[in-house]
Amino acid sequence: MDTTTDAAAFWERHYRGRAAGGRVNPLLAEIAVPLRPGTALDLGCGTGGDTIWLARHGWRVTAVDIAHTAVDRLRAHAAALDLTGRITAERHDLAAGFPGGTFDLISAQYFHTQFPLDRARVLRTAASALRPGGLLLIVDHGSTAPWSWNQDPDTHFPTPAEVAASLDLDPAGWSVLRADMPRRPATGPGGRTATVTDNVLLIQRAAG
Repeated sequence: MDTTTDAAAFWERHYRGRAAGGRVNPLLAEIAVPLRPGTALDLGCGTGGDTIWLARHGWRVTAVDIAHTAVDRLRAHAAALDLTGRITAERHDLAAGFPGGTFDLISAQYFHTQFPLDRARVLRTAASALRPGGLLLIVDHGSTAPWSWNQDPDTHFPTPAEVAASLDLDPAGWSVLRADMPRRPATGPGGRTATVTDNVLLIQRAAG
């Protein structure tokens, strides 16, 4: 079985019926608003709501996704909004490699997949791609919403502490600024609502 092909095909189907854009993830906005805009990397950009929001707030954003459909629609949407100069959208399989460059902010919002992926390796690489003083924001699902593709009641959602431990970063080079599990109301497809838990981990690279 070619899991890379299967993953790409799954996410192509997932995004084929979805328009580009959408709302910014609220925790990303909360973290980014007070920051001085710089360079950002959006891992698994999907429909591009986070990328568009960051670009509109002055960031230069590299957005990557495994699905050509997501990347192509984001490029077209960025052009329609006259944001092409601030957004670089690339098709990238993070199971096989990582985009080049260094960044002031790297966002991994709900970076989950049912396909084989060494997630800890990807996130460690992301931490290493931060510029001095840069931030890595990891927001994971901490609960199952009624519209989640994974409805397994036995699913274990790693806590922020468990995610931090899996990255095994040298505390002399990176520090944890935030590790908590806030709850919030969420709206899914068809207007369904639910209270969900987010597992939030914010890591900063040492300034020097």
